[in-house]
Amino acid sequence: MDGPEQPMEPSQNYFDRLADLDARLGRVRGDHAPALERAAGILAGRTSCRIAEAHAYLRGLAADQGRDVSELAAEVVAALEGRSEEGPERLRATVASALRPLRQPPQTGDWARIAQQVLDGVAGNHTVLMPVRAEDGRIEDYLFMAVGPELVDISGRRGSEIVGLRLSEVYPTLVGGPVWDAWERCLADGMPRQVGPIPYVSVAARAPAEMTISVQIRPVGPGVINSWVRHDVQSRLEERSAQTERLGNLGWGEWDLVTGEVDWSPGLYRVYERDPASGPLPRDVLDTLTVEEDMPLRAQAAEDFSRGKTIDLTYRVRIGGRVKHLRMVADAVRDAEGRPAKIFGVIQDVTARETTRAKLSRIEQELREHQRNLEAEHRLAVTLQQIVLPIPTEPIDLPRLRVAVRYLPAVQAERVGGDWYHAAQAGDGSVVLAIGDVAGHGVRAAACMAQLRHALAALAVTTTSEPAELLGHLNRLLYMGGTGTSTATAVVARYLPETGELRWAQAGHPPPLHSRGGHTIELDRPDGSVLGAVPAAAYGTAAVTIAPGDLLLLYTDGMVERRDKTLREGLAPVIETLDRTFTRRSRHPVADVIAQLPDANPEDDTCVLAARRLPLSPEGANG
Repeated sequence: MDGPEQPMEPSQNYFDRLADLDARLGRVRGDHAPALERAAGILAGRTSCRIAEAHAYLRGLAADQGRDVSELAAEVVAALEGRSEEGPERLRATVASALRPLRQPPQTGDWARIAQQVLDGVAGNHTVLMPVRAEDGRIEDYLFMAVGPELVDISGRRGSEIVGLRLSEVYPTLVGGPVWDAWERCLADGMPRQVGPIPYVSVAARAPAEMTISVQIRPVGPGVINSWVRHDVQSRLEERSAQTERLGNLGWGEWDLVTGEVDWSPGLYRVYERDPASGPLPRDVLDTLTVEEDMPLRAQAAEDFSRGKTIDLTYRVRIGGRVKHLRMVADAVRDAEGRPAKIFGVIQDVTARETTRAKLSRIEQELREHQRNLEAEHRLAVTLQQIVLPIPTEPIDLPRLRVAVRYLPAVQAERVGGDWYHAAQAGDGSVVLAIGDVAGHGVRAAACMAQLRHALAALAVTTTSEPAELLGHLNRLLYMGGTGTSTATAVVARYLPETGELRWAQAGHPPPLHSRGGHTIELDRPDGSVLGAVPAAAYGTAAVTIAPGDLLLLYTDGMVERRDKTLREGLAPVIETLDRTFTRRSRHPVADVIAQLPDANPEDDTCVLAARRLPLSPEGANG
């Protein structure tokens, strides 16, 4: 041996292996594969780029040369798969020549990376494009350099799938149109542009569609940034916002302290009973509406606001000859010195809640004054129940659901108070059912019951319809509310009319009963502690499908608790009544079940809620 063997250069070793692989592929390749797909696959494999990038490169190269892309792809395949006696040296030259444009990273790589980092933290539909210019400087296409992570186009492609592609490949109908022209003008003079609303036609094979869009364009680096909206999506968002305002009896407003511009939502005009054509009320007029006794509250709120705090204030105003209770939550966009530049807030009409609270306070005072007079106390207790917990005399219909309620007060008048129910459609279209029992009796328990019931109704409309989340809010409210009542139990269920799915959670409460075809079972309880016991309780969720004709029974413990019986013995006649109702094929099962349930515990209030999923057929419409 003349000496130790010298190691082969890494690049030489790579091309030797590549030449050998080329020879093997040449012997086994199938002629049936389309030339474009084979060319893109080979390019992607040999340059470690994505197949989509290889496709884009081949199409762009064919367009530059004015040739058919399949013909060009066939030549690339022939060049890269062709066998030569020169071996790796010829292959080295071929690869270097054919793949040079793919291997040379754009000089704007750092700029594109920074742009993508910015878009990753911004909500909305945003894209950053860089012009692709011909040798004479003319813009012949645009390249997607960065795309917002939230963007999903009409074909279902996300941002990561679009980066690196050409506009002509992704959105060919934009080429040469008004948006294209606006890009060119923006790059020429550096001035922002807005285009739209304009029609846009998607020719994507997966989802061809027509829509209306608006585009805002601004120069950024060597390219442009686009922010666009689809007006059909925007319209749906506006409809949902309007529905939330109507259901929650609220509205929002913005006050720009720099320009003096004031903007009110339709809901705010309704709260102030003002014609939108007249515009928002001036600030000085708004101040004069406040009831004089509540002016110190407004002054204190203004002082807190000046110190940078968020306002959460309930006060009274006189509108249309009536006194309204308004809750205002307001905050501001502030400058570097902490001075407000723009104020935005939500105002809700809470007159019904405050009126009920005032009535409860008056009734509680009357009950204390007449506590020695049993008859008077009983009469006031009945009035209290009718104000806070009106019981429907007939079944009520909700989406694909018929509901009946029965309330049985305790024989002793002083034991009135803690049981309550809720059955209403939530803000997202689902139906929220609930039943609960406040610990203790008397007016304090009734006041706590009213607080929980009103809070649940408001939260289901404005915040969430998820049972576990609702119980979490009620738990914190009861724990921090200082109502004088330590704990309460409840069951909250969310019913989806389209599917019949029922998701439910419980807080130390008996589980619902589920009847199907004459067979009744207790649902398995998820985890959940009583309300008000700990500040941060966690609540599990269970799910069950309610089929057409099924019946669900929610009840408080007064239905099954007896001094001389176990809970199982107290539950047996209730289950028997449910099974018997189905066996007899009652024409009005919900009403009949409510009417035929056994007498409740005379020492405790009892509330029962029966719900039946209505069949689609007319024969099953009776409830």
